[in-house]
Amino acid sequence: MNLKQQASGGAEVDERLAALVTNANAIRAIASAVEGTLGPKGLDTMLVDKFGEVVITNDGVTILTQMEANHPAARMLINIAKAQQEEIGDGTTTATVMTGAMVGTGVEQVSRGVPVAKIIEGLRVGLKRGLELMREKARPVENLDQPVVRQVALIAGRGHEDIADLVVKAALLMGKEKLFEPSFKFSDTVLAEESAENQVFMGVIINKERMNRQMPGELENAKVLVIDDALEPEEIEDEALATESGFARYIELQNQFRENIHKIVEMQVSLVLVDRGVDDVAEEILTDAGIMVAQRVAGKELRRAAEHTGARMVKRSGLKKSGEQLQQCLGRARRAYNDEKLEQLWIYEGAGKPMATVVVGAATKEVVGERERIARDAAAAIQSAVKGGVVPGGGALEISVAREIEKMRAGIRGMAAYGVDCIVEALKRPLAQIVVNAGFNPLEKVGDVIAAQVEINNDALAVDCDTGQICDMFQSGVVDPLLVKTYAYQAAGEIAEAILRIDTIIKKREEKPDPDKGTTGA
Repeated sequence: MNLKQQASGGAEVDERLAALVTNANAIRAIASAVEGTLGPKGLDTMLVDKFGEVVITNDGVTILTQMEANHPAARMLINIAKAQQEEIGDGTTTATVMTGAMVGTGVEQVSRGVPVAKIIEGLRVGLKRGLELMREKARPVENLDQPVVRQVALIAGRGHEDIADLVVKAALLMGKEKLFEPSFKFSDTVLAEESAENQVFMGVIINKERMNRQMPGELENAKVLVIDDALEPEEIEDEALATESGFARYIELQNQFRENIHKIVEMQVSLVLVDRGVDDVAEEILTDAGIMVAQRVAGKELRRAAEHTGARMVKRSGLKKSGEQLQQCLGRARRAYNDEKLEQLWIYEGAGKPMATVVVGAATKEVVGERERIARDAAAAIQSAVKGGVVPGGGALEISVAREIEKMRAGIRGMAAYGVDCIVEALKRPLAQIVVNAGFNPLEKVGDVIAAQVEINNDALAVDCDTGQICDMFQSGVVDPLLVKTYAYQAAGEIAEAILRIDTIIKKREEKPDPDKGTTGA
């Protein structure tokens, strides 16, 4: 897709609207790239790089972050999608589609003579009221064994029952309290592997192998030492080594390092996880003692292993502590196993905080990435549902909120009411796109849903994408986490306002290097 061509195309426009129209066209181009993936009947997108490598997905954030997009307005929208994925883990396609609708409607209003300031005023009013309404309509999730939890996972997991069952099982193992921890991301516990079997186990996976094959490949009732540093002697500057005192200090550090390694052996530690490299001397001593060591472990994995085993991470200087003090820093695990096929270290049933890992199997390497993305979305959705409750999916919530905001519009004086129209159109857009992707007429179905919600006084009504009939989303099991909806809605409003406020586009001058500061070379 050439966004520059799409952003600059179209009929002649008033020069004062050129920046707005250009940016709006870029936003529309981005929205059109992902809107076909929305809903249960959404299709996949193929991403191809210059080497012919292919990614097939209908995951909105994957499409947005990997597509070629050079227009600055397009990059703004993509950055918002990244932020939503990082914060919530789902809903990026909805946010993008709604942004496109808000901006598109806003441009139409401006071209008719409505001041941008008035549109933004109405947009803010509608956005605030919409968030209030969404929160009022949410239903809390009391327990993880409620059927609605599995339905949340199933919807976010695009109908993959095996994946939904895996993430629900993992959530039950860890408990509701764990999902409320601010620093814990359930989606980080998901891992997909080619030829692996679907499973959930209480423990963590380290994406590193033992340092060498002379170390044990399996441990029982392991004492675990986690070193958030290098397992190497403290360094001394080369200049210092040239002096007699410096060389003496070097010998002293080497001897002290050996003593620290022997101390690890004496404490009967059986598993050592190291953030950075491990010195050859340490590797030899630990190997001879039958201790399993994994080096250059990713920081996130290191912290999870420490938390799960109950270990307190130490620096290499901390190894100077007495054996009794270091014992208090050790963690415990019922079993540790080095999987040579997967090139991973599996740690089972630690003595610290509960931590479940979801392993998703994939038949071929081509689908590993997509299976992992689906499972991560399902896990993120469960965590969001537990934190904020659930709302009807399928576009039902947005339609009910749009109806309420349309009623509010009548009480708004002046041209700010046109800004409210931007919110209403954006809220109708998800349902319209879902039914388009299912092969139905969006004008007809959106109208039918609005009429049915009013007639029956049921805000959960939307369209069954298989039959085209109006049905209750809660009864059909089509539910979404509230936090996904509110974050997407708020993000769409923020980016739409930012785009509408841009009046002029000016190319920045290139910064020339200062000759007085010199140049840097490769």
